[in-house]
Amino acid sequence: MRILTLGTCALAVAMLSGAAALVGDAKVSGAPFGKAPDGRSVELFTLTNSKGMEARIMTWGAGLVSLKVPDAQGHPGDVVLGFDDLDGYLKHDFFAGKVVGRYANRIGQARFTLDGMEYKIGANDGRNSLHGGKAGFDKRLWTPIRADRHSVELQYKSADGEEGYPGNLLATVRYSVTDDNELRIDYTATTDKDTVVNLSNHSYFNLGGAGNGTILDEDLQINADHFTPVTKELIPTGELPTVAGTPMDFRKPTRIGERIDGAYEQLKFGGGYDHNWVLNKPTPGLTLAARLHDPRSGRVMEVLTTEPGVQFYSGNMMSRQQVTGKAGHVYVWRGALCLETQHFPDSPNHPNFPSTELKPGQTYRSTTVFRFSTDRK
Repeated sequence: MRILTLGTCALAVAMLSGAAALVGDAKVSGAPFGKAPDGRSVELFTLTNSKGMEARIMTWGAGLVSLKVPDAQGHPGDVVLGFDDLDGYLKHDFFAGKVVGRYANRIGQARFTLDGMEYKIGANDGRNSLHGGKAGFDKRLWTPIRADRHSVELQYKSADGEEGYPGNLLATVRYSVTDDNELRIDYTATTDKDTVVNLSNHSYFNLGGAGNGTILDEDLQINADHFTPVTKELIPTGELPTVAGTPMDFRKPTRIGERIDGAYEQLKFGGGYDHNWVLNKPTPGLTLAARLHDPRSGRVMEVLTTEPGVQFYSGNMMSRQQVTGKAGHVYVWRGALCLETQHFPDSPNHPNFPSTELKPGQTYRSTTVFRFSTDRK
C-alpha cells in the first residue's frame, strides 16, 4: 500500500479521491456518511481503478457500502446490497457489507474454553453467539489510518472482555482495488492475551445488480469435497462428511435454485443454504474458494482466500416484508447471497477443526480477493 505523506503530490491525490490523508497524529478523513449512535462522525471512502471499478467503504463496521463492476456489455452496476446513508444500516441489522468479529459465524451456547478457563460471550442468536455477539465489530466505529484512491486501511481496538472475549485485540482491515478488477481484503490482528479470532466480510452479492430479483438463477461452484453439517441451531456437529451425492455438492457449476428447497435435512435446518464448506487447499496461500456466474449480466465473481472455509448463505432470512436499499431498490427474499471466507464455525469447541487461537507475539493474517470478469467472448 502506498502511504500518503504531507507532500504536495500526495495531498493532491488525497483531495482527488475525496479524502485527506496525513501522517503522524493527523487525521485521515473521508466524506461524511452520518453519525454513529454515540454522535461520532462516520466517514465514507471511495476507491477506484483505471477500468471504472468503484468500491465505497464506510468506517461504521468497516463496511463495504457499494461495489460497481461492469457487465458483459461494459455497463457498470452495483453488485452488493446496502443503503444510501448510515440510518439504513442502523435500522436494518443484517450485517450488510460489514466486517464481522471478533468471531465470525456461530459459537455454540455462547461459550468456549481456552487455557482451561471457560469464557461466556454475548448470546445474540438464541442461546448461541453469532458474528461476535450483541455488539460485534460490525457495530463499532473503525478508525481510518491510511488512504489513497486505490485503498483504505481501518483499525479497531477491541478491549479485553468486550463481548466476553479475552485480550486487548488490535484489528486492521485493508480494502484495495486493483486494475484486474479485484477487491482485495487483508486482515491482521494482534493480542496481549490468549484469545480466539475469526474475521470475515458479510457482503450480500447479486451479480445481476443489487435489488434486481433473486440469486436463484445464478450458477455457483465451490471448491470443496467436504462440509460441516449443523444441528437445528446451525451449530456444527463436528463431522466433516463428503458433499458427494448431496445438495451440498457444488464442485461443478450448479444453479443455486435447483435444489435449495429440497427435502434434505440440512437445507431444512437452514431454510436453504447456510453452511460452511471445507475448502480444498493444495497450498497455504491464496486459492480458489468459489466461482459465481450470473447469466443475465454475464458477470463472473471468483473468490480466492487464505482461509480454510467459506460460508455460503443464500439469503434465507432476508425480510419477506422487503427492504428498500440504495437508490430505491427493493431487496427481496433470497435477493442476494454471501460467500464469507472464514475459519469454521464453533472451532473453539471442536479440537478437530483448524485452530482459531491467537497468542501474544503472533499476528493473525487473512486475505480474501473478489475477482470480477464477464463471460463476454
